[in-house]
Amino acid sequence: MKKTAVVLGAYGFIGAACVKALRSQGFSVTGIGRSREAAAKMPPGIEWVFRDIAEVSPGDWKRLLQGADVVVNASGALQDGARDNLAAIHETAIRSICEALAGSETRFVQISAAGVAEDAPTDFFRSKARGDAILMASDIDWIVLRPVLVVGAQAYGGTALLRAAAAFPLVQTMIVPKAVIRTVDVEDLAAAVAETADGRLGSRFVADLTEDGGQTFAELTQAVRRWLGYPAWRYRLTLPDWSVRLAGRIADALGWLGWRSPLRTNALLSLQGGITGDPAVWKNVGGQAFRSLSETLEHLPATAQERSFARLYLLLPLAIGCLSLFWILSGAIGLVSLKAAKAVLTDQGVSQSLAATAVIGGSIIDLILGIGVLFRRWTKLACFGMIAVSFGYLGAGTLLTPHLWLDPLGVFVKVLPAIMLALIVPLVLEDR
Repeated sequence: MKKTAVVLGAYGFIGAACVKALRSQGFSVTGIGRSREAAAKMPPGIEWVFRDIAEVSPGDWKRLLQGADVVVNASGALQDGARDNLAAIHETAIRSICEALAGSETRFVQISAAGVAEDAPTDFFRSKARGDAILMASDIDWIVLRPVLVVGAQAYGGTALLRAAAAFPLVQTMIVPKAVIRTVDVEDLAAAVAETADGRLGSRFVADLTEDGGQTFAELTQAVRRWLGYPAWRYRLTLPDWSVRLAGRIADALGWLGWRSPLRTNALLSLQGGITGDPAVWKNVGGQAFRSLSETLEHLPATAQERSFARLYLLLPLAIGCLSLFWILSGAIGLVSLKAAKAVLTDQGVSQSLAATAVIGGSIIDLILGIGVLFRRWTKLACFGMIAVSFGYLGAGTLLTPHLWLDPLGVFVKVLPAIMLALIVPLVLEDR
């Protein structure tokens, strides 16, 4: 009879790799997550159940997990935000699943994180530690795996940040240059999950998953830069602590707009303290050895796609900020200079009332689009709205004020690059 596995967060960076590894070991896999869009990008042959993991009741979990040989928890969140609640995801969900699996023979493999502790400096580590403790206090068949910094071909979260930091032109900007970072290949992590899933290594143990060696964060970014094929940096700049904290606070605020930036405070504090682990337990239970960072990078592709993404990822926040500023200022200026804006239309024979309606209505639309693009949930839609409205402006303007095409300040011409920028941003937004 075919073995069955349920993977929570199956379309994520780690979850997708676990699905692949489990299927290669003969498991039939069911994925659980909340995004149909992300699930649609996964390979065929996976059964999907769409739920918000943080809100599933014990009774519902019992029904969803009934008959599963193994449950793999690859879900998680870095920080509280508009889309995430750490306590609900890392603690409440674990408690509900343990209650649902009580009395069954289903194994629960928890993918946690190296360095978790009740007194850790970040709420991410603390909530993860509390979730692990709930699992370890239960009477079910459990294993807790705690990987260090996970590296893989997919650019997501920390791996995207590494690529962007490595691609920064001319200057190596160092935020925690001496922090020691250990890594683990995402494929090695997934293979470890598959090893534990079929019972080969026993159960009820906690193991760090890590390479034997390690490197400073500065050495890590240098290695990734060499992998990308860029020349060595000419200059090095160590950023002061206050600027790093400020960047973290800004990223935290953006988290409430739906952006899961890898520069949020929890991530920076984790880097600052170093990311290390002890491979002893994993070796003692007979687990496979893990590749070093150099071996991981050696088998990953480093093509034009990787280089293009690394630099586009750097530019994406600037592009979104530029679009937002352009449209907010456009709307605000229209309202502040209402009389002058109306005159452009009334001089061409448009009535006062129609001109006022067009200017005020257009300004409000501009403001909505400029603010909407800042919210992750609405960014793509806002960009398409900007494109449609821009063509509408150009069309109406060409009919009513065609002479503006020849305006020395390029009133209409300048709209064209704004349209292209709004077209490019949605193409770079995809993060899975």
